[in-house]
Amino acid sequence: MKCPVCSAQAPAPAENPHRPFCSLRCKQVDLGRWVTGAYAIPGPPAEELLVDGFGELDPDDVANALDGSGPSPWARREKDDDR
Repeated sequence: MKCPVCSAQAPAPAENPHRPFCSLRCKQVDLGRWVTGAYAIPGPPAEELLVDGFGELDPDDVANALDGSGPSPWARREKDDDR
């Protein structure tokens, strides 16, 4: 298998903790490219999806849903949209 960063032949999977990369360096280069936005998944920015899809969410509702003490604010909004 060729390394997706440098195209060098990567060691066999059983011997390579960094697969599919050939080395830790190439693994970190790839991560850096994702973090800086050099790689991107096509589509609208996530911020647009949140605003257009759900409107403004109450931070307390989100916190309660995340800690399990309340219902999901997203489920409530979907239910409200069905009215």
